[in-house]
Amino acid sequence: MTSGAPDAPAEQKSRKGLLFGVVLAATLGGGGFFATYSGLIGGTVPKTPPEEPAAVIADLPAVAFVELDPLVISLGGSGNSRHLRFRGSLEVVPGHETDVSHLVPRVIDVLNGYLRAVDVKVLEDPTALIELRAQMLRRIQLVTGEGRVRDLLILEFVLN
Repeated sequence: MTSGAPDAPAEQKSRKGLLFGVVLAATLGGGGFFATYSGLIGGTVPKTPPEEPAAVIADLPAVAFVELDPLVISLGGSGNSRHLRFRGSLEVVPGHETDVSHLVPRVIDVLNGYLRAVDVKVLEDPTALIELRAQMLRRIQLVTGEGRVRDLLILEFVLN
């Protein structure tokens, strides 16, 4: 029969080893955090504040926007009633806002005709939005004339 005395020193050694491991892990973790935070490892942390926002805004090109009226377009046949809600804005070269604003009804007409002709399966594809935007922008530029509209911003494109 064995007594409990021989097990006591082994249990005491394992507790010392565990305590030593925990203290060592905490020390190394704290040292690693300090080295990373102070910039000794992994690059430097900027000590100066970033540039002034006014300098960033001054570098932006001059732009103007013309808001388009929201469109609700019926899609599919009579049995499958689905709708597309579209809202967009035109990025216009400054100085041409009034010219483009007068042509908004024609732009809406072109967008209505194009979106109604697009297959519903194409509209459901999330990656097709890039191609749709390019096609719509090209049609808008044909209506408004070259050099007036820079881009079409799609603010809402919901198929339900």
